[in-house]
Amino acid sequence: MPLKHSFSWWCFADLVDPQTLISAAARIGYDGVDLVDQAHWDAIREAGLELAAVDGHTTLEDGLNQRGNHDRIEREILEKLELSQKYSIRCLICFSGNRHGESDERGIEVTADGLRRVAKAAEEAGVYLVLELLNSKVDHLNYQCDRTAWGVQVIERVNSPHVKLLYDIYHMQIMEGDLIRTIRDNHQHFAHYHTAGNPGRHEIDKDQEIHYPSVVDAIRQTGFDGYLGQEFIPVSDPIQGLQRALKVCGEKSIGPG
Repeated sequence: MPLKHSFSWWCFADLVDPQTLISAAARIGYDGVDLVDQAHWDAIREAGLELAAVDGHTTLEDGLNQRGNHDRIEREILEKLELSQKYSIRCLICFSGNRHGESDERGIEVTADGLRRVAKAAEEAGVYLVLELLNSKVDHLNYQCDRTAWGVQVIERVNSPHVKLLYDIYHMQIMEGDLIRTIRDNHQHFAHYHTAGNPGRHEIDKDQEIHYPSVVDAIRQTGFDGYLGQEFIPVSDPIQGLQRALKVCGEKSIGPG
């Protein structure tokens, strides 16, 4: 199966009428939508688009690395898994939460314990729970799951085929760089990808530093058949930005062998 393409609704929803956005994305050639309110799910499905990834629980800052949150998060994820069956949602996005003064080792242990509680239900539903990697330098200060190695340790401890990572290329460029090597070495732990230009989190164009054709080729070469989600904040025409992004990421380029 080829790589699929989606976009994050929240980046564009304030700039484009919802039905215009849905129709344009389908016409351009997108396959799905990420992080979209439930009010739009029916319209998205009717347009022939899939729900690639939605939030599995609240909140980004107060998440799985606190045991006191586990009962609440388990309830929320189980509710979303039920909806996932109705709407064929592929991924539910999960969050470590901010550090709250806890050590990395403690955060890994507690986050893995929280995900383990719902892993079997995700397997039975055929849905991926994806723990998102975010940068803690610019956008999400003090977020704990901010490095690939930390996230991989969590996933390995959970040891479920349906609990993986959301590898956000923009965020990990800020934290680590070395994107292609990281993807090649850890791709088995990644079930979803996000993009954006760095610096600025804007369009993936010539004014930013990541060479997306090579990065996307590296993802393809791993055999990945899930979604690459555009999550940039447009500074120009949003529909044209989506179209250009698909052109950059949707065509085979000359990348590393």
